[in-house]
Amino acid sequence: MHADWIIDYLQGQLQRQGQSTLSQQVYKLLREAIARQQLVADTALPASRMLAQALQIGRNTVLAAYDQLLAEGYLYSRPGAGTFVSPAFSSLGQPTATARGHAGLSQRGQALSEQYRLPTGLTGAFAPGLPELRQFPHAVWQRLQHQHNRQAPSHWWHYQQEGGLPALRQAICTYLQLSRSVHCQPEQILVVQGAQQALELTARLLADPADQAWMEDPGYAGAQAAMQAAGLHIIPVPVDSEGLNPAAAPPDSRPRLVYITPSHQYPSGVVMSLARRLELLQRAEADNSWIIEDDYDSEFRYDAQPIASLQGLADSARVIYIGTFSKVMFPAMRLAYLVIPPALVDAFRSAYARLYREGCYAQQAALADFIEQGHFARHIRRMRDLYRIRQQLLRSTLQQAVGDAVPLSSGQAGMHLVASLPPTINDQQLSQQAAREQLWLRPLSRHFLGAQQRNGLVLGYAGVEENDIRRSALRLAQLVEPLL
Repeated sequence: MHADWIIDYLQGQLQRQGQSTLSQQVYKLLREAIARQQLVADTALPASRMLAQALQIGRNTVLAAYDQLLAEGYLYSRPGAGTFVSPAFSSLGQPTATARGHAGLSQRGQALSEQYRLPTGLTGAFAPGLPELRQFPHAVWQRLQHQHNRQAPSHWWHYQQEGGLPALRQAICTYLQLSRSVHCQPEQILVVQGAQQALELTARLLADPADQAWMEDPGYAGAQAAMQAAGLHIIPVPVDSEGLNPAAAPPDSRPRLVYITPSHQYPSGVVMSLARRLELLQRAEADNSWIIEDDYDSEFRYDAQPIASLQGLADSARVIYIGTFSKVMFPAMRLAYLVIPPALVDAFRSAYARLYREGCYAQQAALADFIEQGHFARHIRRMRDLYRIRQQLLRSTLQQAVGDAVPLSSGQAGMHLVASLPPTINDQQLSQQAAREQLWLRPLSRHFLGAQQRNGLVLGYAGVEENDIRRSALRLAQLVEPLL
């Protein structure tokens, strides 16, 4: 809603002779517009002087309404920029799936709609999974894209069914062999449009509705949603200091799929031990299960070389390996890949071409050059050094502010830390309180599927500049201290 439309809306609703004061009316009308999504997140409100003149009321009347909305978190202000609608209340004010009704949705659709809601605050402190975008080599990337868009052969603009541009599949294969110890050939690579699409394709091709899928608990909500969307029966398996623990699964469980993040478990951050990896591979052979290895951010390891893939141990026999460029480059790229066992390659490639269609080959050609010319490896090295510094800053700032009262995960790898909270602190309520101040805290408890849950916060630091890390960490400490 544009500022002029906001003025028109208020002019049409304001009652000069009403029982409520003009300030109360402006406050209520704006609050209701935000709750009903008529005013969406980050919408700029008219300046108080402009609004007062347009409505022919005193400026203090407008300021009083704005101040109340700011205090309640419906609005936020940026010095020198103005007053804006808060993303937190814009999202929290949406009606629930039940309130909207489920007319036309399947039972599976109803469950997905109710259980998996999009998070608020996808950028800023401390949104997890966001890489540093300001220091990405944009000029290099744009030059490569422009080059291949200009020189693309005509057949690239048709439907494709090769499983990805051959040059990119070769570049990915070489990279995985050298850096991740993955056993593969280029023809085993399937380039897809995002890791979520890779998860959905794998679940649909390798399991039938009602088959069992083991999921890490706590675990990644996106993978949980993909398994549920495929109609699978999800079995939460606890994660301990060695990763997913097969011995803790129900004794009679025979999973068709096992989803793991062994190199850096999400969200806990633990690394699956070698003994546990071998145990899981043996279990998969015995149960005729498929292991989905999600290697989402293994490039960023700070105390040693990146941990070799589980797929390499299995010689690709029972493992579907998934990697993504969203974390190492930028999320909007929407490119990921699977490494598929040879016997499944034709089925995966044809199903992908039929269900989803392949992406743009000009973009894939630019990425192949980006990798082969060394830009990819250099960018990873720079970001690894930068993320190490940012993690240390977040850790030291919180340590100085709250001491050992809020212990942090080891942070050996990845782009986030987990801050553990005592059971007396409700992490979801704390997250909502912080959102009113533009702090995005993912509650750890929401990542659990089973009965045993822990309170905590998943704190992303990779895409947050140093000054913001220090300022936001201190504000987080101020929110937590009274609750300890």
